[in-house]
Amino acid sequence: MAQRFILNEVSYFGAGARKELPEVLNRMGLKKALICTDKGLLKVGTAKMITDVLDAAGFPYEIYSEIKPNPTVTNVQQGVEAFKASGADCLIAVGGGSSMDTAKGIGIVSNNPEFSDVVSLEGVAPTKHKSVPIIALPTTAGTGAEVTINYVIIDEKRQAKMVCVDPNDIPAVAIVDPELMYSLPKGLTAATGMDALTHAIEGYITKGAWVMSDMYELQAIKMIAENLPLAVEEPTNPVGREGMALAQYIAAQAFSNVGLGLVHGMAHPMGSLHDVPHGVANALLLPTIMEFNMPARIEKYGVIARTMGVDTTGMTAEQAAQAAVDAVRSLAIRVGIPQHLSDLGITEKDIPALAEQALADVCTPGNPRDVTLEDIVALYKKVL
Repeated sequence: MAQRFILNEVSYFGAGARKELPEVLNRMGLKKALICTDKGLLKVGTAKMITDVLDAAGFPYEIYSEIKPNPTVTNVQQGVEAFKASGADCLIAVGGGSSMDTAKGIGIVSNNPEFSDVVSLEGVAPTKHKSVPIIALPTTAGTGAEVTINYVIIDEKRQAKMVCVDPNDIPAVAIVDPELMYSLPKGLTAATGMDALTHAIEGYITKGAWVMSDMYELQAIKMIAENLPLAVEEPTNPVGREGMALAQYIAAQAFSNVGLGLVHGMAHPMGSLHDVPHGVANALLLPTIMEFNMPARIEKYGVIARTMGVDTTGMTAEQAAQAAVDAVRSLAIRVGIPQHLSDLGITEKDIPALAEQALADVCTPGNPRDVTLEDIVALYKKVL
């Protein structure tokens, strides 16, 4: 069986990497950009760190900022119209997963107008043309959307998150500049960092994992365990920020190509039905679902424990596996992640609707252990 691995054409890393943007645009022969960002990043000045670079180079642009934290079909459709009206020939995505996912939807629909309803992009859509060129500059260390072939959009009519998987949507260029992440609040640093850890762990244990993806995911797990507490507790420390910026990219390189699992399957409806931030949902669920999956990946769990710095000398395979779960839970608690659905306003009566969407989610089949609706209900109740 052949294995496929898709990455960006070019990526740049390091403090100040955003200054490469004008040269990138000129090399690609691009003339005008539509910047996809959100109002929060405009307000705190993070987006200005990009527009200042473009202004200094005299590169023209317009800004589309009508993007929600959990972006919707409407956000994409409005963005497509904004792109047409701007006369731009490329997209610059500045933000976390929301901005980058919206840019992917805009870029795909703009070059594949037969999918203008957006909802037809759910799953693996048969698009024929590559996206409008996207240059992605992440401002969070979590989603890794700058290097993935996935994006998530909410269908407002169904109140459901659509996971779209399309090799044509991957950004042409990723510019990972940790200086864009310095203003990220502690809570968001923690949530997005745990999102990256979820990517790494699920990518390591998913049914599609193989030797190349394992290599990336283990390195990401190690770097996140070492750097996330530092990034949360000392937000302007360049070591923690640079470590997390690189770790989340490394994790995403692999999971984009091998898939995820039940944590994401159960987290997505928490976002669509209750507007729970994606990273928070993943982090809250991760240790409990790791325990559920333990019988299917017990040896790999021992490797996770050791990669996170746990000394498993003298432990049985079961003890080492449990140590991995405990290490993940301890890290989540240390960085301030809520531990119960009730902390997020979710009640027992909400669980049936959550479970139905989770079972149907495109990520769930990648879980190393097959699940039933009853299993998912029980797992939600366990973290209630």
